[in-house]
Amino acid sequence: MSLGDEHETSGGYGGTGQTRTRLPQSGGDVYGGARRGRSSSRGLVTVVGVVVVLIAAIAFANRGGDDSPATGTTTGDKPKAAATAATGTKPVQSKTGGIPSGFAHDQQGAQSAATNYSVALGSADMFSADRRHQIVNTVYVPDVAAARQADLDTAYSSESFLTNIGLNKDGTAPAGQTFISRVVPVGTTVTASSEDSATVAVWYTSLFGLSGQISTNPVSESWYTTTYELKWTDNDWKVSDFQQKDGPVPVGRDQKASTADDMTKAVEEFGGFTYAR
Repeated sequence: MSLGDEHETSGGYGGTGQTRTRLPQSGGDVYGGARRGRSSSRGLVTVVGVVVVLIAAIAFANRGGDDSPATGTTTGDKPKAAATAATGTKPVQSKTGGIPSGFAHDQQGAQSAATNYSVALGSADMFSADRRHQIVNTVYVPDVAAARQADLDTAYSSESFLTNIGLNKDGTAPAGQTFISRVVPVGTTVTASSEDSATVAVWYTSLFGLSGQISTNPVSESWYTTTYELKWTDNDWKVSDFQQKDGPVPVGRDQKASTADDMTKAVEEFGGFTYAR
């Protein structure tokens, strides 16, 4: 996945999660060959995680400010779970740089912003310079975006990195293959908030890899939780910082992996969502 990351990520969520994957039967389609072992798969996830870090703004080394609870701040030892429910508030209609914008100036607006930004930062568009610049300038607080743009360009144009994940030097997929990088949010929670700032954790699963008959990096699934620091800037929520960690990771079902053709068809036919609360 790529969602942006640029500093070291924190450790696993409550320990090391393990998943079970049932491989296709002998002779079946595994994107043109046997699926790579877990060590190779985890290595790819590590590489992807590094890039995800590079996409986000550098975490501020020194965070100041009043730590006292403000109106609307979640209280208690841990946040309360709350399912997404109809509120009567219509989803945002406007977009900036192709990303939903104009979120409500409240906790629900902050959750919607964080979720939609996760989708954008984890998309294959981040591997295109023009789209990456639009995404970063739309999602981040202006001074953070400006400070990190050059580093992000360097990370996403690294020939060794692109080669490791099977892409061409220009970030495109080889002929006959489809590059898939997609974030699918599962839920959000607000861990702290005040009038003009909010801390929102987004739990999501990520699909990343190349779908094609000769792909050596077939599409795999990973689970992460990214916590965003949001600030109310220019009448919208913007990201000022973030932290990412693995999991929670569910136990995988014993399901046969789909063929390359089925995976490519699914990605082409099923579009992404615009999320709102």
